[in-house]
Amino acid sequence: MKNIIITGASRGIGYELAKLLADEGHQILALSRNEKPIADLQHKNIDTFSFDICNVESHKKMIDYISSSWEQVDILVNNAGMLLNKPFAEISTQDFEDVYKVNVFGVAEITRLVLPFMKPGSHVVTISSMGGIQGSMKFPGLAAYSSSKGAVITLSELLAEEYKESGIAFNVLALGAVQTEMLEEAFPGYQAPLTAIEMASYIREFSLTGNKLYNGKALQVSSSTP
Repeated sequence: MKNIIITGASRGIGYELAKLLADEGHQILALSRNEKPIADLQHKNIDTFSFDICNVESHKKMIDYISSSWEQVDILVNNAGMLLNKPFAEISTQDFEDVYKVNVFGVAEITRLVLPFMKPGSHVVTISSMGGIQGSMKFPGLAAYSSSKGAVITLSELLAEEYKESGIAFNVLALGAVQTEMLEEAFPGYQAPLTAIEMASYIREFSLTGNKLYNGKALQVSSSTP
Protein backbone atom coordinates (compact mmCIF):
# COMPACT_ATOMS: atom_id res chain seq x y z
CA MET A 1 0.00 0.00 0.00
CA LYS A 2 1.18 3.53 -0.85
CA ASN A 3 1.35 6.85 0.99
CA ILE A 4 -0.31 9.34 -1.38
CA ILE A 5 -0.78 13.11 -1.22
CA ILE A 6 -3.57 14.63 -3.32
CA THR A 7 -4.08 18.39 -3.54
CA GLY A 8 -7.38 19.94 -4.57
CA ALA A 9 -9.31 17.11 -2.95
CA SER A 10 -12.48 18.92 -1.89
CA ARG A 11 -14.42 18.38 -5.11
CA GLY A 12 -14.38 16.94 -8.59
CA ILE A 13 -11.56 14.70 -9.73
CA GLY A 14 -9.44 15.12 -6.59
CA TYR A 15 -12.31 14.12 -4.32
CA GLU A 16 -13.17 11.01 -6.37
CA LEU A 17 -9.49 10.05 -6.67
CA ALA A 18 -9.00 10.22 -2.90
CA LYS A 19 -12.00 7.93 -2.35
CA LEU A 20 -10.91 5.40 -4.97
CA LEU A 21 -7.38 5.08 -3.62
CA ALA A 22 -8.46 5.02 0.02
CA ASP A 23 -11.00 2.28 -0.68
CA GLU A 24 -8.12 0.17 -2.02
CA GLY A 25 -6.25 0.55 1.25
CA HIS A 26 -3.77 3.27 0.35
CA GLN A 27 -3.05 5.96 2.95
CA ILE A 28 -4.22 9.34 1.67
CA LEU A 29 -3.42 12.88 2.77
CA ALA A 30 -6.15 14.89 1.03
CA LEU A 31 -5.38 18.61 0.97
CA SER A 32 -7.66 21.51 0.08
CA ARG A 33 -8.76 24.85 1.48
CA ASN A 34 -12.19 23.41 2.25
CA GLU A 35 -11.52 20.13 4.03
CA LYS A 36 -15.15 19.53 5.06
CA PRO A 37 -16.34 17.43 2.05
CA ILE A 38 -13.47 14.97 2.39
CA ALA A 39 -13.56 15.01 6.21
CA ASP A 40 -17.27 14.17 6.10
CA LEU A 41 -16.41 10.85 4.48
CA GLN A 42 -14.84 9.79 7.79
CA HIS A 43 -12.71 7.32 5.85
CA LYS A 44 -10.19 5.45 7.98
CA ASN A 45 -7.53 5.73 5.26
CA ILE A 46 -7.92 9.47 4.62
CA ASP A 47 -6.42 12.26 6.70
CA THR A 48 -7.20 15.86 5.86
CA PHE A 49 -6.88 19.41 7.14
CA SER A 50 -7.49 22.85 5.71
CA PHE A 51 -4.62 23.61 3.35
CA ASP A 52 -3.78 26.69 1.28
CA ILE A 53 -1.27 25.75 -1.42
CA CYS A 54 0.18 29.28 -1.31
CA ASN A 55 0.53 29.53 2.47
CA VAL A 56 3.80 28.86 4.32
CA GLU A 57 2.02 27.75 7.50
CA SER A 58 0.03 25.19 5.49
CA HIS A 59 3.26 23.93 3.98
CA LYS A 60 4.73 23.48 7.45
CA LYS A 61 1.65 21.58 8.60
CA MET A 62 2.00 19.20 5.65
CA ILE A 63 5.70 18.58 6.36
CA ASP A 64 4.99 18.00 10.06
CA TYR A 65 2.32 15.45 9.12
CA ILE A 66 4.62 13.56 6.75
CA SER A 67 7.47 13.55 9.27
CA SER A 68 5.36 12.29 12.17
CA SER A 69 2.91 9.95 10.41
CA TRP A 70 4.55 8.58 7.29
CA GLU A 71 8.24 9.48 6.89
CA GLN A 72 7.92 8.52 3.19
CA VAL A 73 5.69 9.70 0.31
CA ASP A 74 5.19 7.32 -2.61
CA ILE A 75 2.92 9.40 -4.84
CA LEU A 76 2.18 13.12 -5.08
CA VAL A 77 -0.77 14.18 -7.23
CA ASN A 78 -0.65 17.92 -7.93
CA ASN A 79 -4.33 18.33 -8.70
CA ALA A 80 -5.20 21.72 -7.15
CA GLY A 81 -5.90 24.42 -9.69
CA MET A 82 -7.41 27.85 -10.15
CA LEU A 83 -9.38 28.82 -13.23
CA LEU A 84 -9.94 32.36 -14.46
CA ASN A 85 -12.23 32.98 -17.44
CA LYS A 86 -11.87 36.64 -18.40
CA PRO A 87 -11.10 38.52 -21.64
CA PHE A 88 -7.37 39.19 -21.94
CA ALA A 89 -7.91 42.96 -22.11
CA GLU A 90 -9.50 42.83 -18.65
CA ILE A 91 -6.95 40.58 -16.94
CA SER A 92 -4.80 42.49 -14.45
CA THR A 93 -1.30 41.66 -13.33
CA GLN A 94 -2.83 40.62 -10.01
CA ASP A 95 -5.18 38.23 -11.82
CA PHE A 96 -2.23 36.58 -13.53
CA GLU A 97 -0.31 36.38 -10.27
CA ASP A 98 -3.25 34.79 -8.45
CA VAL A 99 -3.59 32.05 -11.08
CA TYR A 100 0.15 31.39 -11.28
CA LYS A 101 0.50 31.30 -7.49
CA VAL A 102 -1.80 28.27 -7.39
CA ASN A 103 -1.18 26.56 -10.73
CA VAL A 104 2.59 27.06 -11.03
CA PHE A 105 4.29 28.40 -7.89
CA GLY A 106 2.14 26.27 -5.57
CA VAL A 107 2.80 23.12 -7.60
CA ALA A 108 6.53 23.87 -7.64
CA GLU A 109 6.73 24.51 -3.89
CA ILE A 110 4.68 21.48 -2.84
CA THR A 111 6.80 19.29 -5.10
CA ARG A 112 10.03 20.78 -3.72
CA LEU A 113 8.94 20.19 -0.13
CA VAL A 114 7.75 16.62 -0.69
CA LEU A 115 10.73 15.42 -2.77
CA PRO A 116 13.04 14.81 0.24
CA PHE A 117 10.51 12.23 1.47
CA MET A 118 10.39 10.34 -1.84
CA LYS A 119 12.44 7.24 -2.66
CA PRO A 120 13.31 5.45 -5.92
CA GLY A 121 10.06 4.26 -7.48
CA SER A 122 8.07 7.29 -6.31
CA HIS A 123 5.87 9.21 -8.74
CA VAL A 124 4.95 12.90 -9.04
CA VAL A 125 1.85 13.36 -11.19
CA THR A 126 0.82 16.89 -12.13
CA ILE A 127 -2.63 17.52 -13.55
CA SER A 128 -2.51 19.97 -16.43
CA SER A 129 -4.94 20.78 -19.23
CA MET A 130 -5.16 20.33 -22.98
CA GLY A 131 -5.11 24.12 -23.03
CA GLY A 132 -1.48 23.96 -21.92
CA ILE A 133 -0.41 21.79 -24.86
CA GLN A 134 1.32 23.67 -27.66
CA GLY A 135 -0.66 23.36 -30.88
CA SER A 136 -3.91 22.37 -29.17
CA MET A 137 -7.11 24.32 -29.69
CA LYS A 138 -7.24 27.40 -27.46
CA PHE A 139 -10.25 29.27 -26.09
CA PRO A 140 -10.79 32.99 -25.47
CA GLY A 141 -10.74 34.04 -21.83
CA LEU A 142 -8.33 31.36 -20.65
CA ALA A 143 -5.03 33.19 -21.23
CA ALA A 144 -3.90 33.02 -17.59
CA TYR A 145 -5.21 29.51 -16.93
CA SER A 146 -3.97 27.78 -20.07
CA SER A 147 -0.56 29.47 -20.05
CA SER A 148 -0.07 28.40 -16.42
CA LYS A 149 -0.94 24.83 -17.36
CA GLY A 150 1.69 24.99 -20.08
CA ALA A 151 4.25 26.15 -17.53
CA VAL A 152 3.85 23.08 -15.29
CA ILE A 153 4.37 20.79 -18.28
CA THR A 154 7.78 22.36 -18.89
CA LEU A 155 8.52 22.30 -15.15
CA SER A 156 7.87 18.56 -14.98
CA GLU A 157 10.09 17.90 -17.99
CA LEU A 158 12.89 19.82 -16.28
CA LEU A 159 12.46 18.00 -12.97
CA ALA A 160 12.55 14.63 -14.71
CA GLU A 161 15.94 15.59 -16.14
CA GLU A 162 17.29 17.10 -12.93
CA TYR A 163 16.25 14.09 -10.82
CA LYS A 164 16.81 11.35 -13.41
CA GLU A 165 19.36 9.59 -11.20
CA SER A 166 16.99 9.53 -8.20
CA GLY A 167 14.55 6.96 -9.52
CA ILE A 168 11.66 9.41 -8.99
CA ALA A 169 9.38 9.91 -12.02
CA PHE A 170 7.67 13.17 -12.98
CA ASN A 171 4.76 13.08 -15.41
CA VAL A 172 1.88 15.29 -16.49
CA LEU A 173 -1.66 14.41 -17.49
CA ALA A 174 -3.13 17.09 -19.75
CA LEU A 175 -6.86 16.59 -19.33
CA GLY A 176 -9.58 17.40 -21.78
CA ALA A 177 -13.15 18.13 -20.79
CA VAL A 178 -14.42 16.44 -17.62
CA GLN A 179 -17.81 17.21 -16.09
CA THR A 180 -16.70 19.15 -13.01
CA GLU A 181 -17.55 22.43 -11.34
CA MET A 182 -14.42 23.95 -12.90
CA LEU A 183 -15.53 23.00 -16.42
CA GLU A 184 -18.92 24.57 -15.79
CA GLU A 185 -17.17 27.79 -14.79
CA ALA A 186 -15.14 27.81 -18.02
CA PHE A 187 -17.80 26.56 -20.43
CA PRO A 188 -21.27 27.11 -18.92
CA GLY A 189 -23.76 24.58 -20.22
CA TYR A 190 -21.17 22.37 -21.95
CA GLN A 191 -21.64 18.65 -21.36
CA ALA A 192 -18.36 16.78 -21.17
CA PRO A 193 -18.04 13.16 -22.33
CA LEU A 194 -16.40 12.05 -19.07
CA THR A 195 -17.48 12.24 -15.45
CA ALA A 196 -15.14 13.13 -12.60
CA ILE A 197 -15.10 9.55 -11.34
CA GLU A 198 -14.26 8.18 -14.81
CA MET A 199 -11.24 10.48 -15.06
CA ALA A 200 -10.28 9.77 -11.45
CA SER A 201 -10.22 6.05 -12.30
CA TYR A 202 -7.74 6.70 -15.09
CA ILE A 203 -5.55 8.94 -12.91
CA ARG A 204 -5.62 6.31 -10.15
CA GLU A 205 -4.14 3.68 -12.45
CA PHE A 206 -1.61 6.07 -13.96
CA SER A 207 -0.45 7.30 -10.56
CA LEU A 208 0.18 3.75 -9.36
CA THR A 209 1.83 2.33 -12.49
CA GLY A 210 2.63 5.06 -15.01
CA ASN A 211 6.10 5.70 -13.62
CA LYS A 212 7.15 2.27 -14.89
CA LEU A 213 6.55 3.40 -18.47
CA TYR A 214 6.95 7.17 -18.48
CA ASN A 215 9.18 9.90 -17.08
CA GLY A 216 9.20 13.55 -18.07
CA LYS A 217 6.19 13.06 -20.31
CA ALA A 218 2.97 14.99 -20.85
CA LEU A 219 0.16 12.65 -21.83
CA GLN A 220 -2.91 14.04 -23.53
CA VAL A 221 -6.02 12.55 -21.93
CA SER A 222 -8.83 13.85 -24.06
CA SER A 223 -11.49 12.52 -26.42
CA SER A 224 -13.13 15.84 -27.24
CA THR A 225 -12.70 19.58 -27.87
CA PRO A 226 -12.60 21.22 -25.42
